Amino acid sequence: MAFMSLQAQDPFQLFDTPFTNGKAVIPINGLIWMGDQAFMKQQIKDKLAAGFSCIKMKIGAIDFTSEIALLKKIRQEFNSDEIELRVDANGAFLPEGALEKLKQLAALDIHSIEQPIKQGQLQDMAVLCDQTPLPIALDEELIGVFTSEEKSRLLDTVKPQYIILKPSFIGGFKGTDEWIALAEKRNIGWWVTSALESNIGLNAIAQYTSAKKSILPQGLGTGSLYINNIPSPLVVDQGAISYDTAQPWQLDILKH
Repeated sequence: MAFMSLQAQDPFQLFDTPFTNGKAVIPINGLIWMGDQAFMKQQIKDKLAAGFSCIKMKIGAIDFTSEIALLKKIRQEFNSDEIELRVDANGAFLPEGALEKLKQLAALDIHSIEQPIKQGQLQDMAVLCDQTPLPIALDEELIGVFTSEEKSRLLDTVKPQYIILKPSFIGGFKGTDEWIALAEKRNIGWWVTSALESNIGLNAIAQYTSAKKSILPQGLGTGSLYINNIPSPLVVDQGAISYDTAQPWQLDILKH
């Protein structure tokens, strides 16, 4: 990002795409953080009111029965054509009980589940990906896997339905490019997710993602978590992120 910024005519415009030029948007998922049932329920209401059609819910913090009840409530109000539901277990399930939980989730028309069991259990994950009734996406599993041989071995062993790409954690844009090429060769889907970057990092990742022309909702909404982020042209509205070229970067905040 830094080298591309140095070479660019505008240090904040790293890729020449319709998104960067303010003429296109990138659909993103609305992220629901783990917490008690009331907290998660309020977040869901807020995301739906904000116009998101794809919601990603972190699960594993409260009991699974309560999480299933929350998801059922959403499905009672919105079918899968109206709201796409993704869940992220962050490795919360044990291998021996994971498949049964995946079956319960699949009954609710869940789009996919990220990292159902902890990373590093490749054989258990491979069995899950083979038997799963809903698509599995690898996330933390990709971190620390850097050579092309290691990446190929991981994908060939586990055979996931999707991989989640966080450029900051997997070798930057070059590392992400390699994961995408290896995944597409194996008909494995993918999307890009930010990893708590400030708006400067989120801007670079969003522009990179726009150049890939993926039609799936991406995970690029984490910049809103900050209370002291750098004001930028990035705008999240109606379930999408856009780049408003009429809004300047307000870098004065860096002086304080």
